[in-house]
Amino acid sequence: MNWNEITTLEEWKDILVKSSERGQVILKHSTTCPVSSNALHEYEQYLESTPNDQIDYTLVKVIESRPVSNQIAEDLGVKHESPQIIFVKNGEKYWTASHWAVTKAHMTAVLN
Repeated sequence: MNWNEITTLEEWKDILVKSSERGQVILKHSTTCPVSSNALHEYEQYLESTPNDQIDYTLVKVIESRPVSNQIAEDLGVKHESPQIIFVKNGEKYWTASHWAVTKAHMTAVLN
């Protein structure tokens, strides 16, 4: 299973609306941070194993798409961190983890 990258506020708004029908997972990723690089690797490992196929998976690069990253934090009432994974259901944050807590095992425990 693959993830999609979003870069616009319109794409984020669409994801927020879709979260009422289907779970949405967002990984906020910094392309300059080694901890974030590890989180991306864990995210990809989760998606290559047995991910929940009832969820859509998305990536936001926090430096390149700063307005989108900031809007996600504002809309969900979640303090921005990077790396950060957020599970959105019904337009609200259901679960979040950041830094070294973004692991395949953690995602499997929460999402499956």
